[in-house]
Amino acid sequence: MADFWLPVNVTVKVSVIASLIVFATGILAARLMVYMRFRGKSVIETMIMLPLVLPPTVVGLLLITLLGHRSAPGRLTEFVFSHSLLFTWQGAVAASAVVAFPLMYQSAVSGFLSIDQSIVEASRVDGASQWASFLYIELPLCSKALLSGFILSFTRALGEFGATLMVAGNIPGKTQTLSLAVYTAYDSGDLPSMWGWVAVSILISFFLLSISSKMR
Repeated sequence: MADFWLPVNVTVKVSVIASLIVFATGILAARLMVYMRFRGKSVIETMIMLPLVLPPTVVGLLLITLLGHRSAPGRLTEFVFSHSLLFTWQGAVAASAVVAFPLMYQSAVSGFLSIDQSIVEASRVDGASQWASFLYIELPLCSKALLSGFILSFTRALGEFGATLMVAGNIPGKTQTLSLAVYTAYDSGDLPSMWGWVAVSILISFFLLSISSKMR
């Protein structure tokens, strides 16, 4: 029975960390892209959204190349973590974060665009710094969109399969997430475990999506 919960624990850990990463980076990226004007902005926005439409295996292949020991980012991560991120739970976090980032970014952009700029300008006239306006005016005003983006990012990370399989592998108890466990159980004919993991996935996703729908 303990083995049944191993993929659940790995999935929750990976999804929570990946979602927290994209929550912070998605807000900052959206804030910059909404208010900044520069040449090539549309190209950058298209690149940000690419993981949403690219086949997961392509995303996984690009991450393997990026995180491999032959690349500068790969050597940097090896220095920071004292090992390669490939075939580790940290690699699963990286894969989940990349595929979930566009959803958080989209939600954050929508939230910032919905803000009445006269309110922000009034706070600046009253002496608030740009950072204070961002922290105490903008973030509270678009909090529903940001929380919705966090939940959508979490559910996307929860169901990630292709990129995670290529980057982190399918190691039971270490990198095997719920989606990978379901596939493995189906392939081996372990139907009771498969349906148990399917039920857990549905319950978690249903709960989170119901919360997200109430925020609209």
